[in-house]
Amino acid sequence: MLESLHEWNLAPGPARALQSQLAQRLELEDRIDPVKHIAGVDIGFEDCGETTRAAVVVLRWDSATAPDLTVVEQVVHREPTRMPYIPGLLSFREIPAALGAFAKLETSPELVMVDGQGIAHPRGLGVAAHLGLWLDLPTIGVAKSRLYGKHAEVGEQRGDWTPLLAGTETIGAVLRSRAKVKPLFISPGNRITLETSLAWVTACLGKTKLPEPTRLADRLASRRDSR
Repeated sequence: MLESLHEWNLAPGPARALQSQLAQRLELEDRIDPVKHIAGVDIGFEDCGETTRAAVVVLRWDSATAPDLTVVEQVVHREPTRMPYIPGLLSFREIPAALGAFAKLETSPELVMVDGQGIAHPRGLGVAAHLGLWLDLPTIGVAKSRLYGKHAEVGEQRGDWTPLLAGTETIGAVLRSRAKVKPLFISPGNRITLETSLAWVTACLGKTKLPEPTRLADRLASRRDSR
């Protein structure tokens, strides 16, 4: 975390305006250090939404053994939720806890995969993109459902994908990560292209629908003993 981008206590109108401003700061070109560690992030809520829970799992990347990545560190961080649920402003609700989790890490990842949207967002700043600006790291949004954009039908085989479009602009990809299973919605967050995002997600796929970093973060977040 190199700098504090903004305060979190914002009303919806100023928060939306800030999203549009921050989206202009995103780098959608590859600026990635040699990848030795990949982090997966999953963010959820407890206590009827009063508590935000962020799980981060860091895996060692070894191209010779991928996708059998080795977990080297994992943390769960909880804190009071700062904003109620407002469509399109989820990052303001989720990211403070994610930053708290990253602050606990002893291992510094070179790449981050987030369970959520990157630029595939009405104002181009989903949680993965917003988090990428705070961390100044390459981030990829790996979402289970579509928030924004339109797409054609995607093929049924693993690896098939089709562009996710906002008008004529490509903002992501609809990826069939497992044959005949509902697709994932992949979009770049920060410091990475869509093509490279797809390559990394595909490289990290195991036997399940999700790439290993976000699958393991989701599993950690769901564990009853993850306190």
